[in-house]
Amino acid sequence: MRSLTIAILGAFALILAACDLGPKSSFGFTLPDGNADYGQAYFVEFRCVDCHTVVGLEDELVAPEGIDPIMDVPLGGQTTRIATYGELVTSIINPSHKVSTQYRLSPAMEEEVSPMRNYNSIMTVDELIDIVAFVQEQYELKPYNRTVYRMY
Repeated sequence: MRSLTIAILGAFALILAACDLGPKSSFGFTLPDGNADYGQAYFVEFRCVDCHTVVGLEDELVAPEGIDPIMDVPLGGQTTRIATYGELVTSIINPSHKVSTQYRLSPAMEEEVSPMRNYNSIMTVDELIDIVAFVQEQYELKPYNRTVYRMY
């Protein structure tokens, strides 16, 4: 019984240690709900369409005439995992934090620094919140299909 109690306490300690509650933790960070309609307008205004397409909205969200897209990074559509709100916010305010392996080798990439423009001193927090609301709304959670193995 004593070894079971020690094992449970040890497991609990590991779980607590895995939760980073230090000064750089995102614990407690929450932004208010955004307006996806405004976010769509800001998505075009900030020229996100120069590099991003949105699945299902390719004809509506286009780069201004005469502007060639820099690259094609699709957003939205069906996925087995939807990015969290925090991941989307981080992708906008610190795009080089995590660059998809699909784009690391593209000609636009230099030293694993994202070619995405930095909007931190241009975009308001409200605009950021609305863009994240718009982008997050574009994803559809696709059920994960498990592999069925035959019995031998």
